[in-house]
Amino acid sequence: MQNFSSPLTSTQRIVKIVRDKTLAIMKKGVSFLVTVALMALASSLASASDPSPLQDTCVAIAEPKNAVFVNGKFCKNPNLTKAEDFFYSGLDKPGNVSNPVGSAVTQVNVAQIAGLNTLGISAVRIDYAPYGQNPPHTHPRATEILTVLEGTLLVGFVTSNPENRLFTKVLNKGDVFVFPIGLIHFQFNIGHTNAVAIAGLSSQNPGVITIANAVFGSDPAIDPDFLARAFQLDKNVVKNLQSRFWYNNN
Repeated sequence: MQNFSSPLTSTQRIVKIVRDKTLAIMKKGVSFLVTVALMALASSLASASDPSPLQDTCVAIAEPKNAVFVNGKFCKNPNLTKAEDFFYSGLDKPGNVSNPVGSAVTQVNVAQIAGLNTLGISAVRIDYAPYGQNPPHTHPRATEILTVLEGTLLVGFVTSNPENRLFTKVLNKGDVFVFPIGLIHFQFNIGHTNAVAIAGLSSQNPGVITIANAVFGSDPAIDPDFLARAFQLDKNVVKNLQSRFWYNNN
């Protein structure tokens, strides 16, 4: 009797080929883990996701002539690119730490080195006066890896709700510490002399949100009744905090 079964579809043929090749590999003694890895690699090639945001907002607009910004920066014609586009001078110079928080952050991101555009990396130098601090803050778009060049720092970060675990460490010259993306973190110079650190961040524009500045120094101010309840404080205490000047060490 003749076999009148339908011909294989293209999808069925691909599945059959993959199955036959996989069986052939396994018969030759290749580890099952290798097969799984190959299949995972093939799967990853088919995956896709949106690019990470490189600025705080990027609102869609229907009329192209009114479009000013892109997610990141516009790209220069490669034929016009020069060495200076990838260069910055001055990270050897200490920042001015004579301020209320006793620290200064010198940023080296896409605003200082145009060639960092699309490369997903930037750097900062942080100077600390004795007992100066880099107040609790977050980087919404970057993980930070910090290296102490001089001095002794107490550093730490707090995990997200509901645990809110605090991880702290005392760092000395040459020590390295990582602050995961988006988590509140800080540094405090616990030494009697100035301290210096340098850090790399995994974004061309990592952004920084200093918690006290954002909550009590927003423009316009957040309703003090709301903040009083949120922080379980007296309303007059909130108003006093909002009336202060919140220094930006960046």
